[in-house]
Amino acid sequence: MALFIRVQLDTDPITARRVVALHRAGKTHRESRDAARDEIWRRGRTPAGEPVFVGVMNGDPVRLLYEVEVYSETVT
Repeated sequence: MALFIRVQLDTDPITARRVVALHRAGKTHRESRDAARDEIWRRGRTPAGEPVFVGVMNGDPVRLLYEVEVYSETVT
């Protein structure tokens, strides 16, 4: 059984707009996807799949939101 962890990545408004535009076009922003995966590894989890872009938080700083499936045996 796998669980999902949400990752928030600080970014700038220009990059956020680029990521949203790519997502709407069915493409992937590799740099932010890789950063989301790296964050999961930093948290001591093992990714079970590719990070999935779920949106943007328009605060200060702007944040990209990704959900990453992780193996349940690595969740404490």
